[in-house]
Amino acid sequence: METQVLLPETESPEPEQESWLRRNQDWLLVTATGLAIGGLGVWLSFLGNPRNAGICISCFMENLAGALSLHGNARMEYVRPELIGFILGAAAAAFLGREFHSEGGSSPVLRFLGGGILMIGCGVFMGCPIRMALRLGAGDFTAASGLVGLVAGVWLGFEFLKRGFHLGEAAPMPLINGLILPLIAVGTLIAVLLKSPLLQSSLSGPGAERAPFAIAIGAGLLIGALAQRSRFCITGNIGNFLVARDWRFASGVVAMLGSAVVVSLMVGSFHPGVEAQPGSNLAYGWSFLGMGLVGITSVMIGGCPFRQVVLASQGSSDAASAVLGMLAGAALVQTWNIGSTNVGPTPAGRISALVSLAFILIVGLVLRMRESEQAA
Repeated sequence: METQVLLPETESPEPEQESWLRRNQDWLLVTATGLAIGGLGVWLSFLGNPRNAGICISCFMENLAGALSLHGNARMEYVRPELIGFILGAAAAAFLGREFHSEGGSSPVLRFLGGGILMIGCGVFMGCPIRMALRLGAGDFTAASGLVGLVAGVWLGFEFLKRGFHLGEAAPMPLINGLILPLIAVGTLIAVLLKSPLLQSSLSGPGAERAPFAIAIGAGLLIGALAQRSRFCITGNIGNFLVARDWRFASGVVAMLGSAVVVSLMVGSFHPGVEAQPGSNLAYGWSFLGMGLVGITSVMIGGCPFRQVVLASQGSSDAASAVLGMLAGAALVQTWNIGSTNVGPTPAGRISALVSLAFILIVGLVLRMRESEQAA
């Protein structure tokens, strides 16, 4: 047990303050990251990004898939500078903090499939967990069912973890494996700056709604660096709070919601209600299921969609497998018409969500049984 040494009363208060900061730096960093994501997410929408979707990993992945001609929806084609910023900001912070470790080899195929399932769940809900927070912060009460579903999914995922579910341990790998995603991000940035004809770009629709390039990539770099240092993860925050009942574990999510509300009020985008909200519908049960699917899958593969991007940026080939699965899943969401609309989920979306949920539960049960048998 760690012994705490109390300073004499004659000491100046500065060492005590430094000690307090050192003891609480983890949750302070998480809180700062949440504030940045919520506030900048609303601000990016104000500057041109789609309403209530200034930051949305699943939307960004669908835009990227379109820019790479992986689907045929001409309204969803754009390389989001924020996504490049997340990757390069996280990679730079990892290198500077000596936390860049090239490792992997832990169930890459299952992680790839898990990444695809994350996009299906997000498509049915109409956004990732970050967009869920931004929707709530703008007064979109229809997103509340998604929040309840996300919490339920995270709780169920942690129940699997407590009962032995495990995808295996990652092992050290040659450096090039960990550098692949950052190098791809650099190459993509160069292609964007050179206006490569290989990249498609929407002339109308959500893909054509964009914040200024310099501001977007700057926001991405800042958020990526903060998220890497703080290990910010929405599903991880929720899960740790459910397990430990310590409010500090939920500080990032609370800060994200709070800053989204404040900035929405400042820029005039706070419109409370359930009717005519952008990127939403009244199918509460399917919104619950979509985010529930995201919650349980995130726990099983070790992080929410945003966290997978950050982990891959700091050298995890396992997370890179999930990110590639997310890109493939985003393409399928558009190609197969899985994403919900303002009138509700599509037939393909309902089937995909139910099949994905059945698959992830079977994987959870099988691997939990395998671990239990090995322990015996």
